[in-house]
Parts: sequence; C-alpha cells; structure tokens
Amino acid sequence: MTDSLRRFPVCAFLIGAAVAGCANPREDVRLTLCKDMVAVELGAVPSWQGSAVQMRGYQGATVTVRFATADGNQQATCEYPYDAVDDTALILANPIEAYATSPATLTINGRTLINPELAQVVKRAMQKQGREFLDRVRETLNGQ
Repeated sequence: MTDSLRRFPVCAFLIGAAVAGCANPREDVRLTLCKDMVAVELGAVPSWQGSAVQMRGYQGATVTVRFATADGNQQATCEYPYDAVDDTALILANPIEAYATSPATLTINGRTLINPELAQVVKRAMQKQGREFLDRVRETLNGQ
C-alpha cells in the first residue's frame, strides 16, 4: 500500500470533521457572525430570543438579533452592504448572497460600532468561531 493511500482515510476523516464542524449549517453566516459579535461584546453568550433579516436591495441588508441578559430583553443590528457585481444563479436562488459577509456597522444597546472598533469586534468573533471549530474537530477526533 502506498503512503498516499494510507493517508486517504485520515484526509477523508478530516474533511468530514470540517463539514460536520459547522455549528449550525442552516444559519446564514451573516446571522452567525452578528450573534458572535454580540456575544464577544457582552462577554458572554446571551439567551437568543429571535432574529430577522431584512434585505433592502442596493441599500444593504440588516440582521437583527433579539436576546435576553440579566439586564432584560435587548437587541442588536448588523448592517451589511450590497456586494454583488451582477446577478448570478446563486444570488437569484439565495438573495442574501448579494450582501457582504462582514458588516459595515454593529449597533448594540444603542451604541453603533464602526471601524476601527468594529474591526476588532469582528476579529474577536472570528477568533471565537475558530476556537469553537477546533474544539469540535478535537471532540470528533477523540471520539474515534
């Protein structure tokens, strides 16, 4: 058996773990990022109460998340700019794909974050997602 054939099961397993590693594959990446940005800003994951996505064509999309903390019910919004050059089959099938995957603003508790502060929140949220993904991969590998 060649060395490359011996590596195939390991590679296939890692690819499967990566695909299975998605926290919620039915949730749009913009919603997931918005939730994670709220969580890192609050310092803890709140109790999510609901969410809504409003697409306004070239004016952008707004993701609104509602959540509860010890301070009561709150909400945050993430504004995503329109980012499509032209209509593709993917955009026609799933219109949210026309919008950027990184927000232009985050408004939480009446406070609007823009760059460079927003960039730091996005960075921390992405690091959180990376750590969670690696934890899921470790759990999958330890289960084998």
